[in-house]
Amino acid sequence: MHKSAGNAVAPEEFVKDSGADILRLWVVSSDFKEDMRCSDEILQRVSETYRKIRNTVRFALGNLDGFDPATDAVGLNEMQEIDRWALAELDVVITRVLEAYRTYEYHAVYHALYNFCTVTLSARYFDIIKDRLYTSAPKSHARRSAQTALNYIADALARMLAPILVFTADEIWENLPGVKGRRGGADAGAADEGGAVTASVHLAEFPVAGVGHDARLRERWVRLFEAREVVLRALEEARTSKLIGSGLEARVRIAAKRKTYELLEHYREELRYVFIVSQVSLTLLEEADAEELRVRVERADGRKCERCWNYSVRVGEFTRYPAVCERCVEALGEIEAEGGEAE
Repeated sequence: MHKSAGNAVAPEEFVKDSGADILRLWVVSSDFKEDMRCSDEILQRVSETYRKIRNTVRFALGNLDGFDPATDAVGLNEMQEIDRWALAELDVVITRVLEAYRTYEYHAVYHALYNFCTVTLSARYFDIIKDRLYTSAPKSHARRSAQTALNYIADALARMLAPILVFTADEIWENLPGVKGRRGGADAGAADEGGAVTASVHLAEFPVAGVGHDARLRERWVRLFEAREVVLRALEEARTSKLIGSGLEARVRIAAKRKTYELLEHYREELRYVFIVSQVSLTLLEEADAEELRVRVERADGRKCERCWNYSVRVGEFTRYPAVCERCVEALGEIEAEGGEAE
């Protein structure tokens, strides 16, 4: 668009239609050291980016119902490993974003936050923890661990987005649990230095890097996600061939060379959640084999749990809950013990 060509759009008209935050997002998406291009197509892409960022934060906030960071937050060392991984990835993003702000590289802020929201969070972390959030007992340690990470992530995103998406960041801030009268330390992802609580995110400090730093943890999960990509491709092929409908209908048999096998063996109990399947088995692959990893997909054993939709050979064993798996029986027992209604 160019004013002399007669195809320019007045900023106030765009703001009226799409909002000021999207216009501001377009500004930071462009490198101001070069020509800043604008067109309907570009603005549409920016609007889609905004939608993805907003939906990412909405998921985090939507799963914080009943969570009070002052009383429910789990200490970093007590969190489940994938939750600590998410905070380790957030730590990297905080460092990149603060440096980009310091050097006026606003387009770098845009790309760092977009990639974190769409890849690290939506495509990986959120995809894996949905099962735990939806099926664990509300006050269980497993769910509180995930909620602690989600609260810290939403809090940090609000602070980092504040200079760009000014209205959206304030909306996020207002919907963080325990904003009014909030107290807590860094693990809760809540308060500024000294425990002070501010009425607006624009009066708050940027998040502090270093809380979740763990380079070795990140390295392990890089390898796990490489294996996950191989498994996801095999699952997609199985869906295409009508062997399975969803990943939860699958049993995945993995053969891997020793280095990869030892990594996967270490996470054996977590693999079905990482791959989002019902069952996983591991075998060692000969070092002379040309492939590092082989994956075979089969139909899962057992029956479908009516509560979590995972397949288990133990569905039907429990008199009190004959239609659910052993994991859901435990969760329902916790809910009843807390005085809630099992469902």
